[in-house]
Amino acid sequence: MAGSSFGKSFVVTTFGESHGVALGAIVDGVPAGIELSEDDIQKFLDRRKPGQSSITTSRNESDKCRIYSGVFGGKTTGTPIMVMLENQSQRSGDYDELAITYRPGHADFSFDSKYGFRDYRGGGRSSGRETIGRVIGGAIAIKALEMLGIRIQAFTQSIGNVYAGKLNLEECSENDVYMPDNEAAKRAIEIIKEAKSDKDSLGGIIGCIATGVMPGLGEPVFDKLDARLSAAIMSIGAIKGVEFGAGFHVSTLTGSRNNDPFFIDEDDSGLHIRKKSNMSGGILGGISDGSPIIINAAVKPTPSIAREQDTVNALNEEVKLEIKGRHDPVIVPRAVVVVESMVAITLFDMVLENMKSKMDNVLKVYKDSL
Repeated sequence: MAGSSFGKSFVVTTFGESHGVALGAIVDGVPAGIELSEDDIQKFLDRRKPGQSSITTSRNESDKCRIYSGVFGGKTTGTPIMVMLENQSQRSGDYDELAITYRPGHADFSFDSKYGFRDYRGGGRSSGRETIGRVIGGAIAIKALEMLGIRIQAFTQSIGNVYAGKLNLEECSENDVYMPDNEAAKRAIEIIKEAKSDKDSLGGIIGCIATGVMPGLGEPVFDKLDARLSAAIMSIGAIKGVEFGAGFHVSTLTGSRNNDPFFIDEDDSGLHIRKKSNMSGGILGGISDGSPIIINAAVKPTPSIAREQDTVNALNEEVKLEIKGRHDPVIVPRAVVVVESMVAITLFDMVLENMKSKMDNVLKVYKDSL
């Protein structure tokens, strides 16, 4: 299977299936000297693991990771980092009926069309558990970005028709849906429980803000920063749309309203070029402009629902299907850290790539040793 690696200088390769023995990632291109432990990675994995509340799947996985290579004495060595965790709570028998039956909204039919064979246990490689490897890579990237003063925070912008009415990021960790508005979170939890009792599911929007990003990241043609970020986020299974800054709303604006006026800002460190607004979401011409990078990602409703659905099977028969197993009534809260991770992987990859853009950068590294 091609396409399991992402990045150019900072490369994350994920491996494993939903009901296989183990899952994880191999992360290459990690500079030596970054302090890294299993706990640094585990705190991110804990945010996406199942069984955290009554509104997530009841599959009980500890998702405890172990670093197998690339770290010595508490620091990265510059060699590939391999991190793996074992599956412990598979119930593959729940999926026997799906060996020849195609679930609506899933990749079953398209997998069979491409490969002529698929792992039907929990969706195999197309399962949400594949995102474990992304979170591992993201945790490492975030450690490196923090050393540069770059911070990334993703959160639940909405679930169903319930939107956060404020942006208090400290409140995200205070509720089960990771929403920056505790009152809106209560209403969101209510409609999630209603959908679950109705054997249905919900979608939502994940927001993400990256601050401290220096201007100059991204290439002006095919490797635009927003293009690379879009590819990273759209590669997450449940994502169906991505927008930056004002997003699709810009289509309703005039140029005078959409343009972000520049001004000169002076502080103790000197003069700085700033923007009075940020309709562009921190990216101009595919290159970061120093403003916060603002992203919204649309997440579809969880396709695995217990309600009876019409479908077909591999024998070309029309059948009825009630999906068994343990599934999230909404995937948004657990996908928040996955979006955060893919943004981090992309930004750190572009940071490393950007070091090659000026000869001055090369001289800073090598001139003293010549």
